[in-house]
Amino acid sequence: MANPKGRFGKSRTRKRRATWKIETPALARCPKCHATKMPHRVCPECGYYDGREVVAVEEEKKKKKEA
Repeated sequence: MANPKGRFGKSRTRKRRATWKIETPALARCPKCHATKMPHRVCPECGYYDGREVVAVEEEKKKKKEA
């Protein structure tokens, strides 16, 4: 005897699971360079996190921010 492959179709299931983010992600200001960044992440502009340099950033990028 033939059995159905699934109770609900793939399209119906995927429509239900496709939850889109309506709100924009939260942004925080870097205490060193005051650029916007994601919270709890290294600042992409200056490379600092929690008051210390974690990632070395190119000098050209630093000079542009300071000027």
